[in-house]
Amino acid sequence: MSNAIFKVPEPINEVVLSYKKNSKERNEIISAINNFKAQQIEIPLIIGGKEIRTGKTEEMVIPHNHKHVLGIYHKAGKEEVKMAIEAALAARKEWSEMPWEQRVSIFLKAADLLAGSWRARINAATMLAQSKTVYQAEIDSACELIDFWRFNSYFMAQIMSDQPYSPRGMWNRVEYRALEGFIFAVTPFNFSSIAGNLPTAPAMVGNVVLWKPASSAVFSAYQILMLLKEAGLPDGVINFVPGTGGNVGNPVMESPDLAGIHFTGSTAVFQNMWKTIGNNISKMKYYPRIVGETGGKDFIFVHNSADIDGVVVAALRGAFEYQGQKCSAASRMYIPKSRWNEFKTKYVNEVNKIKMGDVEDFTNFMSAVIDKGAFESITEYIKFAEKSDEAEIITGGKYDDSKGYFIEPTTIVTTNPKFKTMQEEIFGPVLTIYVYEDEKFEETVQLCDSTSPYALTGAIWSQDRNKLIYMMNGLRNAAGNFYINDKPTAAVVGQQPFGGGRSSGTNDKAGSAMNILRWMTARTIKETFEPPKDWTYPFMEE
Repeated sequence: MSNAIFKVPEPINEVVLSYKKNSKERNEIISAINNFKAQQIEIPLIIGGKEIRTGKTEEMVIPHNHKHVLGIYHKAGKEEVKMAIEAALAARKEWSEMPWEQRVSIFLKAADLLAGSWRARINAATMLAQSKTVYQAEIDSACELIDFWRFNSYFMAQIMSDQPYSPRGMWNRVEYRALEGFIFAVTPFNFSSIAGNLPTAPAMVGNVVLWKPASSAVFSAYQILMLLKEAGLPDGVINFVPGTGGNVGNPVMESPDLAGIHFTGSTAVFQNMWKTIGNNISKMKYYPRIVGETGGKDFIFVHNSADIDGVVVAALRGAFEYQGQKCSAASRMYIPKSRWNEFKTKYVNEVNKIKMGDVEDFTNFMSAVIDKGAFESITEYIKFAEKSDEAEIITGGKYDDSKGYFIEPTTIVTTNPKFKTMQEEIFGPVLTIYVYEDEKFEETVQLCDSTSPYALTGAIWSQDRNKLIYMMNGLRNAAGNFYINDKPTAAVVGQQPFGGGRSSGTNDKAGSAMNILRWMTARTIKETFEPPKDWTYPFMEE
């Protein structure tokens, strides 16, 4: 037992490394990439610390060179899910009762390992498995994940220090317990930081977890799990169960011990999970905490007073960094007619400079989309625009999957503000622009608010403060992360807590104390120092 009140070190955001030519970090990551490419690995399930091989395997390929196989992974089914639940529940008592500062020490150590000896390994895995450029990997799988672990530790200590008032004669206290049962963490392919955060945020406060990574990102997720193991995470706390949604998710949803879901992925999947839980609620021991971040149809809205040079950069980076495969990526844009020609000329000129190819060529700004399914889905939207009388493609529009799943940075201009690509999430390098009449500014703001069912991110551009205020008010509910004179991407842990509403999720703000609190359940304790000895009250006197 520790007889002290400990303070978690105040976190500072991890510095993004430059990867300049001949730099130490550049040489290290090139070496790590070559090491991964020189071998093929076999990834098992990890249940209760044990490696489980089911024999049902899937290949892991490089999206920008899909003939190169990084290895295979084993897939879980109903029996393995049952084993994982049992292993998690067996580990729960010791883990939840471990002194909080000892749990925090594990994740602070993991952050330092990732900032140091593991940095190149995790970034290289993300570059190869998810086709991220070195910069996109660095800000994601290194810096953001380091920040999650450091800031979440700090947030947890802050929450626990929040205590009630105690009048004389008693001591009121609140303790913040882990939830009973287990948490189901379902993580996406596009951010290794999210993959690392979703299982560890609940685990940090004492919960046990089943982690189902995206099938297209098992390679990098496994590396994160191995890092956590080196940091000292006990067996059974996080159980690694890759597999299909049906084979893993369905038996999880049927378990009466399900205490919560931490999810990032598609809106349709999340809604179906919520519905399944609702249908099963009478059989469950708990009301599961459901935390989810889903889709987005993120906007850039431009007023005629905007700085067009800044808008060009925001649109290009917002729409095309990481091939538009960010739930925060700019996907629709509104620009006034009076500024359109100026913007179009500068924008098309800059987009045409973008280089696309293998992430090992550090001069490339973009690489491939994640897999064949994504390639086919995204290119269907491009084909739709090509055939439409309401649309014109002004950049890109070409694609090729002969070697990797490459799609050019594509820009569609439409005359219909409710055009299909203005409404539906594409999750690829496609930006659709609607040019509005200047005198219809207010009407178009309302149009922006009502066009999409999502409300994740959005950006507004103006040099006129009154117009900024009007857009902020008119689009108050259109985005959970709102940007003024900036692109609608790149939220930083501890600076811009991330999440949206409407069909974009529960807005529980990853990277903030709000999210950590969701994985805690409070117990209020009142201790009376001198209990009364007489049961009667003064009002009862005759």
